[in-house]
Amino acid sequence: MKKFFNIGPGTWVTAAFIGPGTVTVCTLAGVQFGYSLLWALVLSIISCIVLQEMAARLGVVTQRGLSEVLKSQFDNKIIRGILIALILSAIFIGNAAYEAGNISGGVLGISTILESTEGVSSIPKGYLSMGIGIIAFILLYIGNYKVLERSLIVLVLLMSIAFIVTAIVTKPDISMLFKGFVPDFSVDNVLTIVGLIGTTVVPYNLFLHASIVSEKWKSTEDLPEAKKDTIVAIILGGVVSMAIIVAGAAIQETEVNNAADLAKGLEPVFGSVAKYVLSIGLFAAGITSAITAPLAAAYVVKGCLGWKKGLKSKSFRAVWMFILLLGVIFSSLDIKSIVIIRFAQIANGLLLPVIATFLLWVMNQQNILGKYTNTWRQNLIGVFILIITCFLGFKGIWKVIQSL
Repeated sequence: MKKFFNIGPGTWVTAAFIGPGTVTVCTLAGVQFGYSLLWALVLSIISCIVLQEMAARLGVVTQRGLSEVLKSQFDNKIIRGILIALILSAIFIGNAAYEAGNISGGVLGISTILESTEGVSSIPKGYLSMGIGIIAFILLYIGNYKVLERSLIVLVLLMSIAFIVTAIVTKPDISMLFKGFVPDFSVDNVLTIVGLIGTTVVPYNLFLHASIVSEKWKSTEDLPEAKKDTIVAIILGGVVSMAIIVAGAAIQETEVNNAADLAKGLEPVFGSVAKYVLSIGLFAAGITSAITAPLAAAYVVKGCLGWKKGLKSKSFRAVWMFILLLGVIFSSLDIKSIVIIRFAQIANGLLLPVIATFLLWVMNQQNILGKYTNTWRQNLIGVFILIITCFLGFKGIWKVIQSL
């Protein structure tokens, strides 16, 4: 199977965007709007494939990351310094918050599995957070690309099976399911649409993907394989997201606020199996994202500061250790992560047009990519994605302003 699909760096992208944030936003979308926002996920998947293919092509052709390429395009030291500061600030703050949410999501999943009959986990939350942190630490510290890739493949497949099986168990109404693929904009669902786009097309994934493809592919002859890898992995991730929405649509109670509540809510309807399967999926989602978020931050810092050494260097390890430590500390505190996770996804949706604009600009620079610059069709699709994300972003901001 691996040889046929050439599973590789694309799995890292899926592992990163199918985290607790995605599970939470998709769960809430299903609970609140049923199947009606499935079309927004189709848009998100197409957008993700287009942008991530550009990032992968950039990485294979240049053998550099997006932050390195961007930095090289500005000769003015002041402008370059401001750009580096903005990128580093966004990555450090954003990925630290994500890491806390990722670990908290994994804890939610394992806590649901370990709950006693009184509904309380037998292991304190702090210990569970440290346990997940230790697993992520070990895999990252090994510093071997193949070990990380294989670990993520196993976890992504486990997560995919868990959520897809849960969706099938809910026995969705097929006719209503197909209606969900018809676009529907309304004042009530716009923030959720922005969240769904933001949780699928994650800005830091564009940096991560461009950096890691050079670990697997060294020649432009590998571009077709890189493209196939990206498409297969992202479509798989999209199917998982849709499965979560379908599962959420089966629960009508408004007190469902996260995937752990969804797991409990499914239990009286479909038995304890659904509860445990979904909880395992949430746990796997937390672990995969807990690995990729610190790694993405380290790659971005490496590119911005011009470090030559990679996964096993002390400076590289120091960055991901810092992000991982912050995640463990904040997830151990008695702070509800659900609202933070959801608003982080919305913020991602608003940030996407800015990062995508930078990427589109770079992908049209012949001095960087030569004959591998974007075609007019790729630019047309890219601009179309930008227009839609800008429209949804501004509409989302306007709704937030009106609600103040």
